[in-house]
Amino acid sequence: MAVSILHRVTGAGLSIVGLAVLTWWLASIASGTEPYATFTTAATTPFGYIVLVGLTWAFFQHLLSGIRHLVMDTGAAFELGINKSFAILTIVGSLILTALVWAWFLGLVK
Repeated sequence: MAVSILHRVTGAGLSIVGLAVLTWWLASIASGTEPYATFTTAATTPFGYIVLVGLTWAFFQHLLSGIRHLVMDTGAAFELGINKSFAILTIVGSLILTALVWAWFLGLVK
C-alpha cells in the first residue's frame, strides 16, 4: 500500500516540481546566455542539487512502481510474499538507479 501511495506522490511531484524545473530550464535556454547562467547557478547550489536528485529519484521510483502496477494489471504478483518483495524492489531499485545516474553525472562511474 505504501508503494502505491508513493507512486501517486512521485507522479504529482514530477508533474508539479519536475515540469516547473523543466520549463525554467527550457525557457532559460531559449532566452540566452544570461538567463541560462542564472538557471545553472541556481541548479548547482546545494538546494538545487537536492531538488535535482529528488526529481531523479522520483522519476525512477515512479517508473519502477508503474512497471509493478503494469505487471499486477496482468493478474500476476498478487501473492503477498511476491507483492511485498516487488514493492521493496521498486524502492531499492530506484535508490540504486538514482545513485548510478548521479555517480555517472559527477564522473565517479564511466
